[in-house]
Amino acid sequence: MAETYNGYCVKCREKRDFVGMVEETNGRRLAKGTCPKCGTKMTRILGKA
Repeated sequence: MAETYNGYCVKCREKRDFVGMVEETNGRRLAKGTCPKCGTKMTRILGKA
């Protein structure tokens, strides 16, 4: 269930779209993926289901 999300890359210092998987930890949903330009891990906190 990979989808496209928009997140902030700390290394590039820009907002980018990334392909990520949704995970749930401690009752919070996160989209985790990698930056398409530099390969750094990116996360985005999503709203509650």
